[in-house]
Amino acid sequence: MSFNKKNILFEDNHLIIVNKLSGSLVQGDKTGDKPLIDKIKEFIKKQTNKPGNVFLGVVHRLDRPTSGIVIFAKTSKSLTRLNKQFKDREVDKRYWAITEKNITFASGKLENWIIKNSKQNKSYIHSNKVPGSKVAKLEYHLIQELKTYLLIEVILETGRHHQIRAQLSEIGLTIKGDLKYGSRRSNKDGSIDLHARQVIFSHPVTKSLINIKAPLPIRQPWNSSLYD
Repeated sequence: MSFNKKNILFEDNHLIIVNKLSGSLVQGDKTGDKPLIDKIKEFIKKQTNKPGNVFLGVVHRLDRPTSGIVIFAKTSKSLTRLNKQFKDREVDKRYWAITEKNITFASGKLENWIIKNSKQNKSYIHSNKVPGSKVAKLEYHLIQELKTYLLIEVILETGRHHQIRAQLSEIGLTIKGDLKYGSRRSNKDGSIDLHARQVIFSHPVTKSLINIKAPLPIRQPWNSSLYD
């Protein structure tokens, strides 16, 4: 998957914020597929005619089958300050998800304990604290009831591995296409219908408020004008 100017949602001397397509890796893994960070470095190098290496820091990550906003830092100072904002939970992160139609649990708050199994690349939910677990908190509400699914918004308070996928699945709101967490069938393109829709934070240098929304994927059932 190529990277071009259309993927950029915001850029200045300190940051570049992009709309990641599902299927794209943020950073390299054992597959050896070229990650998004390398593609953006090449893009910046070409655009600026920079002779040396391009610095680009990953501020946060998205799962490969997930789409939406990813923030990268162009300087070490910006990276350090943004990392602190994320650690201190000062960043408002909102995701949209298309889930199974369990209207009983269409809106609410979830607080669980979550454990990551690295071998399976999967996280498991527990109602009580168990050895090795971390607290996982999110809030979610119904945006729209679709014909056979629900469109919901998730506001993350913590950022655990596969948190949204695992917590929603636990209450019967399995994300469409997410076979790993119990979806009935996969999406044809291998995606899952989870999209990092919006992020609100303070610019690490100028301190101005950054409020970015990522366009929705161009595929069913996302491509409805009703959502915007």
